[in-house]
Amino acid sequence: MTTETPRPESRTQGAAPGDQASPQDPYDFSVVLGGPLYQIVRRAHLVGGALDLLRRRVVVFALFAWLPLLVLSAVGGLAWGDAVEVPFLLDVEAHARFLLTMPLLIVAELVVHRRMLPVARQFLERGLIADASRARFDAAVASAMRLRNSVLAELLLVAFVYLVGIFYVWPQYIALDVATWYATPVEGGRVLSMAGWWFAYVSLPLFQFILLRWYFRLFVWVRFLWQVSRCALRLLPAHPDRTAGLGFLSTTVVALAPVLAAHGVLMAGNFANQIFYQGAALGDFRVELVVVVAFLLLVVVGPLLLFTPHLAAVRRVGLREYGTLAQRYVREFDEKWLRGGAPAGEPLLGGADMQSLADLGKSFGVGSTRLLPFTRDAVLQLGVITLLPVAPLVLTMIPLEELATRLLKILF
Repeated sequence: MTTETPRPESRTQGAAPGDQASPQDPYDFSVVLGGPLYQIVRRAHLVGGALDLLRRRVVVFALFAWLPLLVLSAVGGLAWGDAVEVPFLLDVEAHARFLLTMPLLIVAELVVHRRMLPVARQFLERGLIADASRARFDAAVASAMRLRNSVLAELLLVAFVYLVGIFYVWPQYIALDVATWYATPVEGGRVLSMAGWWFAYVSLPLFQFILLRWYFRLFVWVRFLWQVSRCALRLLPAHPDRTAGLGFLSTTVVALAPVLAAHGVLMAGNFANQIFYQGAALGDFRVELVVVVAFLLLVVVGPLLLFTPHLAAVRRVGLREYGTLAQRYVREFDEKWLRGGAPAGEPLLGGADMQSLADLGKSFGVGSTRLLPFTRDAVLQLGVITLLPVAPLVLTMIPLEELATRLLKILF
C-alpha cells in the first residue's frame, strides 16, 4: 500500500530563507521551532537552527522588557522613595515577571525542543503505527507543522493580547488599586506614568504574547497526540516499560517542568504584591493555588490520557493471550515432571525446564501494564515544582524564627 509522507523540509525546521543547512528528517517535529516570532528572532541573530544562543536571548528579552521601566521610573522619581505607595524597585511582581518568569519561558523552549523533537520519530522506530494508519500518522505530523508555523495564529495572539489582555484583564484583575510607579488610580480609571506607558504597551504585551504562545504550542501538541491516538497502534503488553512501548512519552511530562516553574514564579509575584500592598494573606489564595496547579497538571499530563483506551485494550488482550501461553507451558511442565513424562535419567536439579519456569514467572508482567503512560511520582514532582516559588511567602504568615523553631522540634 502506498502511503503519503510529509514532504521533507529543505532546511532546518523554522530556518530563515537563505540559511544553509542539511535537510531535516520530516518526522523531527518540534512544537517550538517555527512561527513568525521565531523567524524575527532568528534574523536578529538571537537564535540558531537548534535554539542555541540561549543566554543572549534571555538577556536581550529580559532587559528589553525590564530596563526601560527602571530608567523611566527613575527619571520620573518613581523608582524608589515615598512618591507612590509601590515604587518600581519594590514591585515584586514586575521583577518576578520580567527577570524570572520570562527567562524561564525562554529556557523552556530549548528544554522542550530537545526532549520532544524525537517523539514523532519514536512512534515509527518502535513500530507502533500500524501500516493501515501510516498515512493518517504522516498527515498528523504535517498538519502539526503547518499549524505551528501559522502566521494567522500569532497575529490572533497579538490581537488577543491587546484587546483582551491589556485593555480588559490587566486593569480589571491584575493592576493594583493603589498609587504605583506605573499608574495612579483616579475616578473612572488610571493615569499612566512614563514608565507605565512602556509597561502597558510594550513590556506587558511582550510577556503576555510569550506566555500565550506557550499555550498555543501546547494546543498544537495536544492536537497532534489526539490525532495519533486515533491511529491503529501496535502495542506490546509485555514491554518492560510497563506501558506497552509508550514509555518514551513520559519524557514530555518532565520537559514541561520549566513552564510550570514559570507559572509558579508568576503566581508568587502576584500574591506577594497583594500581600504587601493590599493587606491580603497567603491563606486567601488557597483556591487560586489549587485551581492553577490542577489546571497546569491537567494540561501537561492530560494529553497522555488519550492513550489510556489503547493501554486498557492491549492489557486485556495481553492477559488473555499471554495467559494462554503461560497455561500451555505450565501444563507441559506439570505433565513432564509431576505426571511421569520426563525421560529416564534426565536430572531435575539444574535442568533448563526449572529455570525457564522461574524466568516465565519473572517476565510475565502483562498484568502490571499501566493504564497511564506517566507515573504518580512525576505528577507529584511537577506539583512541587509549581508550588515551590510560592513557598517563601509562608514567611508572611509565620515569622522566620517561629518557623525555624517548629522545624527543629519536628526534626529533633
